[in-house]
Amino acid sequence: MEMKDSGSVVLTAYHPHSPAARIPGMEQSFVQDIPPSHSPGSRKSFSRCRRINRMLSNESVPPAFSRSNSQASMDSTSMEDFWCEVESIKESREDGSEEAMLLEFKPADEGELEAEWLQDVGLSTLISGAEEEDGQALLSTLTRTQAAAVQKRYNTYTQTLRKKNKHTVRDVRDIFGTSDSSPTFETVPVSPVSSNGIQLPGQKPVWKSVSSKSCLDCGIDKGSPSITEELSYDVSFSESITVLPKTQEWMTNQRFKKEDSALPRFIVRKSRFGLTEVGDLSPEDMKKIRYLSLIELTAFYDALGVELKRNRVERVRGRENGLFGVPLTILLENDQKKVPGIKVPLIFQKLLLKLEETGLETEGILRVPGSASRVKNLRQELEAKFYEDSFNWDQVRNNDAAGLLKMFIRELPSPLFTVEYLPAFITLVEKISKIKLQLQALHLLIMLMPEANRDTAKAFLQFLKKVVANEGKNKMNLWNVSMIVAPNLFIYKGKRANQQEMQAAATTAHIVRLLIRYQDILWTVPSFLISQVRKMNEAAMNNSKRQLMFDKGVRKLLRRKTMERERPERPESDIPEGVIRVYAPLHSKVSMAIQLNSQTKAKDILARFHCENSRGSSQNVRGQIQSLHEIGGNIGQHCLDPDAFMLDVYRANPQAEWVIKPKAS
Repeated sequence: MEMKDSGSVVLTAYHPHSPAARIPGMEQSFVQDIPPSHSPGSRKSFSRCRRINRMLSNESVPPAFSRSNSQASMDSTSMEDFWCEVESIKESREDGSEEAMLLEFKPADEGELEAEWLQDVGLSTLISGAEEEDGQALLSTLTRTQAAAVQKRYNTYTQTLRKKNKHTVRDVRDIFGTSDSSPTFETVPVSPVSSNGIQLPGQKPVWKSVSSKSCLDCGIDKGSPSITEELSYDVSFSESITVLPKTQEWMTNQRFKKEDSALPRFIVRKSRFGLTEVGDLSPEDMKKIRYLSLIELTAFYDALGVELKRNRVERVRGRENGLFGVPLTILLENDQKKVPGIKVPLIFQKLLLKLEETGLETEGILRVPGSASRVKNLRQELEAKFYEDSFNWDQVRNNDAAGLLKMFIRELPSPLFTVEYLPAFITLVEKISKIKLQLQALHLLIMLMPEANRDTAKAFLQFLKKVVANEGKNKMNLWNVSMIVAPNLFIYKGKRANQQEMQAAATTAHIVRLLIRYQDILWTVPSFLISQVRKMNEAAMNNSKRQLMFDKGVRKLLRRKTMERERPERPESDIPEGVIRVYAPLHSKVSMAIQLNSQTKAKDILARFHCENSRGSSQNVRGQIQSLHEIGGNIGQHCLDPDAFMLDVYRANPQAEWVIKPKAS
């Protein structure tokens, strides 16, 4: 059942397979009483928000009803803020302040979803039947649960093709090497890494309360009461799920609590290899991380008994020039002509900078709307003057700047967190009870995001964290900010909202809260994925070598060259164990041989070069933040954590080169 007069705004995640009869009575009346969008002014809109608030506050919930996370417990003020923000968005679109950018969806034919999934994870070879090295290398690195997820999708795809009689397809046993007598398949699990760098097969991740300095701490401020848990990146998330919650538990989760202390404090223990941020890996390796993340996310949802839903977008219509309503990739292409290497659009950066400089202490920032007419005029002026550097930022009031910021996010042709996986964001809260598991699913979804979206989202969340940090003056705590930001991130235009979609409103606020609170964790690449990328690269190199050796012409050439110049191999004793040569092309001393021991860290090598070159290096080099990079071998390029133990990294990739250079911003 569609809501009448809901305009063209829709909350993103929807559940077409969930009948309306399943919605508890409170939420049904709550959805039906949402006011129509045809409002003549903000005063009438505010009164409608008040009416919604009163209805929510007075409605009682019979104890017989089971409440899921999507029917969260929220105070009336927060709900009023949420719906007033939705009303404000509707009105800005109706009065022409925002242009209509429509996302066109196409229905999925039987088997198409599985085919698209196989393509998205880099296994299009299973569809085409071609024997490509990349697909074989990827399959060879999968864990047990990951391989099961691939096999399940491939089975569905092949069964559909057989029904349609399109063409002969490969048997799943040919892919995973199984026999008729054994329907299971063997995989090489990504084993956890112990503290001394030696892999321990079968070791399970440890979840316990800890207190340590050698870790990434993400949670509430110290001194606040909260559970502290350690997160493990050494083993895949799907492999760590050993016991499924009972079906009844999904619908009897604890309610959301808006207090910050309700969120646990998570600590990520650094392994011997240190921690790796998203920007620390090469684009080629991040592409493989994306393949593996989708496989792992699917396996993770399978292990929890949750369906991974995705939207299928056929076409996104947006502007090709300007500032608002332009795809992020086009904005960045234009901005990089002016500022090479930029990762976040200039207009977005400037809006954030304006608010950080003057608006962080403004009471009700983000919540209190600016003048609609001023915001509309400022937008038009920005479109005309921004790239000419003639726009006067001093005229922009803080609340108007916040309005422009939210408008920029809403008008992106494709939502910041991508239309395709928005249902998966909603599902992780609606169907997964524990925050630890929610965080793991959210982590994989962040790894799936396109680079431009991920970098822009990171900048936005860092700003929101600063807003929350100034709560004492701006009166905006974590829950308030989440409630206001959620409608701007998790709505799109193009169709009417139904009851299930509006019911997901509370869920989106909790997602934003997790994104803000745990952002330092979410932008760290799990070490088990990096381990799999290394194995992928090694498998691809080995396949290339084998293919090369089968070439008779190449073998003859190698034999002739060997006979022409026989050179004795270098004695093993001439190569000291654990010695690496480090290159620093920007320093006066460009290379240095360094003997590693079990305690040598990357920062020790950097300090040694800094000491040796403190006088000879230029002022520019001394002012830059230098990092040690691992290049080649079984990795494309890897900016190392200063706390990484170099002997462990060297043993994991003995063929790498080691280069000191500035870290990419």
